[in-house]
Amino acid sequence: MITIKVPATSANIGPGFDSLGIALQTYLTLEIHEETAEWVVEHTMGVAIPHDATHFIVATARQLAPDLTPHRLVVKSDIPLARGLGSSSSALLAGLAMANELANLQLTADDLLTYATKLEGHPDNVAPALFGGGVAAYFDGQHVYHAPIHFPEDLQFVTYIPDTQLLTAAARAALPAQLDFKTSVAAGAIGNTLIAALNANDFETAKHLIEADKFHESARQHLVPHLAQIRTIAHDLGIVGTYLSGAGPTVITVAPAQAAQKLLTALKAAGLAGTCQQLLLDTTGLTIQKED
Repeated sequence: MITIKVPATSANIGPGFDSLGIALQTYLTLEIHEETAEWVVEHTMGVAIPHDATHFIVATARQLAPDLTPHRLVVKSDIPLARGLGSSSSALLAGLAMANELANLQLTADDLLTYATKLEGHPDNVAPALFGGGVAAYFDGQHVYHAPIHFPEDLQFVTYIPDTQLLTAAARAALPAQLDFKTSVAAGAIGNTLIAALNANDFETAKHLIEADKFHESARQHLVPHLAQIRTIAHDLGIVGTYLSGAGPTVITVAPAQAAQKLLTALKAAGLAGTCQQLLLDTTGLTIQKED
């Protein structure tokens, strides 16, 4: 049996639109069992998700290796669908990694990143899911440039996951067609300084920049009114560092452990419709385990 494990991810981290992301300790697991006459995908994700060759993981794998021998697969995931935690990216990478293993393609991690980014359109989820930790990445249409981002070890990620989905297409449709030059320069400077502050272990500076996005959050505010509500709750506790995870609707606050626990308690008391949890940074990324 081959087991492929892929972490959830959170993209943007505020101002890093389509370029910054982190891996989190909640996972999709793909077990590859015996060969079969037809693809069989066992899961408990509901009737809308296929159990055959049309399953997204299998379809993705077959894009990379069309003649792949069918197997029985077991898919388990703690990553909620359409919530801004990289559920599609984790499944996509699981499919590519399966094709790489079963077809013995011998693709490198950078090869997989490039292929995944071409399918996704941007690397902000697939890069941290593949490598773990925090990653900054840029795709020029052919090559993915990427580098790690340092996060202080004591930071935790207080995560509010609403009960309702928000499809990426709807969130993308809310974005402006263009930004004026002055705003664009400021937005780029904020993102650059955020990375520098994190890599300098200066979270005191970084936390304010996480909340200073000019690319997307204001345009999506009407889709995620709880973002402002959670920021207010956090600010009342003296906690800064809340952002919209990916396209949303999940909202994450980055905070040291003690502050994170205070915020988690406050969010649970606020009666928000959804779940609140503390997540930790995954520093490993995609892993593959083989058993005889």
